Amino acid sequence: MAGATTDGRVLRGEETRRAVLRRAVAIASVEGLDALSIGRLATDLGLSKSGVFAGFGSKEELQLATVRAARRIFADAVVAPVADTPPGLAKARALCESWLAYSRARVFPGGCFFYEVTAEFDARPGAVRDALADCAREWFDTIAESLDAARNAGDLRPDADPEDLAFALIAVLETANSQAVLHEEDTPYERAGRLLPRLLRAGATDPADPTLAQPGPVRP
Repeated sequence: MAGATTDGRVLRGEETRRAVLRRAVAIASVEGLDALSIGRLATDLGLSKSGVFAGFGSKEELQLATVRAARRIFADAVVAPVADTPPGLAKARALCESWLAYSRARVFPGGCFFYEVTAEFDARPGAVRDALADCAREWFDTIAESLDAARNAGDLRPDADPEDLAFALIAVLETANSQAVLHEEDTPYERAGRLLPRLLRAGATDPADPTLAQPGPVRP
C-alpha cells in the first residue's frame, strides 16, 4: 500500500511538472524567460505555489527546465520529421524547410522559442545563457553536418564551406521568423522558401539538381 501511495504521488508530481513546463514554454516564447515565476505558473494552472516550487526549487532551475523542455519539443517538431531523408543537399533543405514549418505552425505561440529567449540572455553570463548557447550550437552543427555530408557525397563543390553556408541559411530562417511574427503575415516564410534553394544552388556541384527546385506556389 505504501508503495502504491508513493507511486501515485510520483505520478502526480510528474504530471504537474509536465503541465508547468507546457505553460512555461508558451509564456517564455512570447514574453521571455524572465517573465516566468513560480507564483504566476501556479495561478495560471490552479496549483499551489508550494507544489510548483517543490518541482523546481528556484527561478533559475525553472528557466533551465523550460529550456530543456523546449529543446525536446524543437527536436520532435523540426529534426525528427526529416530524420529519414537521405544525406545530401536534400537533407539540408529538408531540415531548413522543417524549421520554417515549425515557426509557421506556431509550435510555440511566439514563433521560435530560441529566437525569443536567446536575445534576452545572449549578453548575460550564467547557466541559462550556457544552456541556450548549447542549443544554438546543436542546431548550427546539425545544419553544418548535413552540408558537410553533402560535400562528401559530391553534392556541394569541394571549395564550399559548410559552416559559412549553415550561417547564411540560419540567418534566413531567423529573419523569416522575426518578420513573420512582427508583421503577422506569411510573406517572410514564402520569401525564405525561395531563398533557401538559391543559397544551396550557389554552392552545389550541379545547380540543376531537381532537389533544389524552387517551391511551387503557396496554396490558400
